[in-house]
Amino acid sequence: MTNARNATILQELVTEKCPPVSAPVQPVPMTFNQRSQSRTVVMLIILVVFLAPILARALIYAVGNNPRSWRDADWSSTGILPAASDFQPARIVVFTSTAGAWKGVFSVHSWIAVKRANETRWSRYDVVGWGNPVRVNNWPVDGRWYGNAPVILADIAGPEAEMLIPRIEATVKAYDYAHAGDYRIWPGPNSNSFIAAVLRATPELGVMLPPNAIGRDFRGSFYAGRTDSGTGVELNLRGYAGVKVGWVEGVEVNLLGLVAGFDLRHPGIKLPGFGRIGIEPPVTTAQAR
Repeated sequence: MTNARNATILQELVTEKCPPVSAPVQPVPMTFNQRSQSRTVVMLIILVVFLAPILARALIYAVGNNPRSWRDADWSSTGILPAASDFQPARIVVFTSTAGAWKGVFSVHSWIAVKRANETRWSRYDVVGWGNPVRVNNWPVDGRWYGNAPVILADIAGPEAEMLIPRIEATVKAYDYAHAGDYRIWPGPNSNSFIAAVLRATPELGVMLPPNAIGRDFRGSFYAGRTDSGTGVELNLRGYAGVKVGWVEGVEVNLLGLVAGFDLRHPGIKLPGFGRIGIEPPVTTAQAR
């Protein structure tokens, strides 16, 4: 009796200390409803982040009185820059302005102006969608674009500008898409693709085009490497889609050329059509960097 009782007690202790091993839990496959819900969430994110801002910009354009044709637009100088003869040092200025007509819903147009020390004339470089794309001095250096006043993104003067101008001019001369028929409004190469190529050749400027500069992310092939400013990393599928993370670029997601994200250096959000909303970054100058 005693031995049987001891055996029973021993068995109970072993069972308590070492409970029987249960079968491993098998992962439950996602049901059709769960997959459908996941797709719905993704579609809602795309709608809110990428499409809603464009629809809002389209509404603003529809009720506004911006020129619908280049013939009706004001292309005159804004007087932002002095005459070249009134400013002796070398200088580089990067401009952007809301694109013309319906294109302004989505994008801006960008160009660059340079002058060497003691030169008496500015040189303005643009790319446009008719004829030979690369144009020199077709419009006032600080002129309105389709009636829209330009914004200065970078303004570099003095020895640093003198050092960078030859590189800018060499990039303009060697631009890969400078022949008639090369221009593509989307995803590029267009006017913003051209200025982006110049900025890639001069990372010392430490400036990037705004997120609504459609075409700035165009590349001839898949790209994985450093961002244009050299301060981050980028994955880019020829401008159709991509991701950037960098100090100058912030965090950006490109979907079919529309960019959304947020800025790290100068807090703000980036929305398709609207560009950047938040604390305005200072104009890039030799001193500001």
